[in-house]
Amino acid sequence: MPTDTKPYNNLGDGTRTNLLFGEWLVERGLIGDEQLRAALAEQKRSGERLGWILVQQKCLTESQLTEALSAALSVEHLALDDLSVIDKEIARQVPENIAKRFGLIAIGRRGDKAIVAMTDPLNVVAVDTVSVKLKRAICTGVASESAVRRAIEYVYQGTDLEVQKLRDLVQTENDLATIEADACEESMETNLDDSIGADDAPVLRFVDLMLSHAAKSRASDIHIEPQEKDMLIRMRVDGILTEMVPPPRKMQPAVLARIKILSRMDIAERRLPQDGRFKIRRGDGEDIDVRVSSLPTIYGEKIVMRILDKTAVNHDLNALGLEPEMLEKFKRTLQLPHGIIIVTGPTGSGKSTTLYSALNALKDPRKNITTVEDPVEYRQRGINQTQVKSEIGLTFASCLRSILRQDPDIVLIGEIRDKETMEIAIKASLTGHLVLSTFHTNDAPSAISRFVYMGLEPYLLASTLNLIIAQRLVRRICDKCREPLTLNDEMAKRLRLTPEQRAGATLFAGKGCQQCGNTGYKGRLPIFEFLPMDAEVRDAIAAGARESQIRSAARARGFGDLFACGVNRMLKGLTTPEEVLRVTFSDDASI
Repeated sequence: MPTDTKPYNNLGDGTRTNLLFGEWLVERGLIGDEQLRAALAEQKRSGERLGWILVQQKCLTESQLTEALSAALSVEHLALDDLSVIDKEIARQVPENIAKRFGLIAIGRRGDKAIVAMTDPLNVVAVDTVSVKLKRAICTGVASESAVRRAIEYVYQGTDLEVQKLRDLVQTENDLATIEADACEESMETNLDDSIGADDAPVLRFVDLMLSHAAKSRASDIHIEPQEKDMLIRMRVDGILTEMVPPPRKMQPAVLARIKILSRMDIAERRLPQDGRFKIRRGDGEDIDVRVSSLPTIYGEKIVMRILDKTAVNHDLNALGLEPEMLEKFKRTLQLPHGIIIVTGPTGSGKSTTLYSALNALKDPRKNITTVEDPVEYRQRGINQTQVKSEIGLTFASCLRSILRQDPDIVLIGEIRDKETMEIAIKASLTGHLVLSTFHTNDAPSAISRFVYMGLEPYLLASTLNLIIAQRLVRRICDKCREPLTLNDEMAKRLRLTPEQRAGATLFAGKGCQQCGNTGYKGRLPIFEFLPMDAEVRDAIAAGARESQIRSAARARGFGDLFACGVNRMLKGLTTPEEVLRVTFSDDASI
């Protein structure tokens, strides 16, 4: 942003010339004299731009500053709210390092000129540099620093750029392979393992681009699946698998080997499953953990990489998406001194995020919190986390026995998998510990049936359980392309909507745009089913009540099932009817 030392000769109203920007702001009542003096003093000390200092000192918002600069300089204010209008072909003619250095982004054409959004339109060096790169005259506009940063990320770090780079790399390698085959007349029975090494430049570049593309696409997993004659690579975005660009055939064994080397696996062992992990660094300097699992298949090793981006997950209990009544109930239950809280649902339903959010809320220097997990997905300061290693006898049960001798207040068990672990968890809760864990069942009431089936006495369950939460994740409608949806009678019947609900709600669906990859969805949100334990529910469990009876008792207290929660999210315009039916179909069918 310009500093106060630059004169403004052509101001919006033309009343004065050579007026300093700071004085111009005071004259228009945007800031006071005291605020200007304080900002100037800070500028003298730090050498920062006056506008930036005024924003930091909360004298102006970034939007107010940008609008003021636009008026003071008589240049257009470019808000850059809709990034999809940016012409990426023109924007990428300016190198990324130049765009970041000068705080600018080329966004399109106006006649023979290029339109460039700048944080400092008076920077003549930046104007000249960009004009040379674009090989045309430019017309400048002013934009806020945050808007320019978002645009730079969108243009230079967009997933389409990675896809194109992957396609170009694969095409180049395929062309080279064709040339080599023609020249050498090699047999199709060539040993693929010797084609390309895991440390060759094309392999390194392919793996890097694949990971970069997946991270920027907000993927949670990458599946690398050898087939009979080729390889399939898919990434899971918002719970749905989509195909990625596969490597050339002769590079495929080397790609698998490269990932195993990064994960510190035994590359010579291809007959047994292996686990590993490594880190990748994003452009902003943040590390992303990648958990790797290999599994032998008939065509070779299948590898799945779980991407654990700490910055993409907010472990804040208030941001989980719970309804106010559910949130308050959850918080009250977490404050109980002992008992068991169970979060149940299939793999990838957000159980770990819910439990880590609960641990964050419970974290207190006066409490000893210990976890036993397989694997440890997110590392948290102030919490003692133990990784299960079954191959050396460090199982959930053996860990728990030792943990209970470590004077814990709160214990988190990654998953209750067997009777022994379950019995130790029950004993821990009976001896004054708060225990949190996960389970795999379709809904909350069925968790009780599963515990009983595993051999636990109903009276012990009744005396130790505090709360069971079932959850799923549904895709969120893209905010950029959502549009009203007309619901037909058949769909309304399947969703069990009353005439009042149909009349009083406006449903939405995503049309599909560049922001959401033309899927109509961007991000996910959870839906929950609560089964809190009160005297009546405890008595029913102790008496051996059936699932349907326990479910009815919960409904009578106003706690709906997963289907009802999904419909509620849909009526609020957050997700679509198709998503609700896709995720909660089994629950709906069982009611």
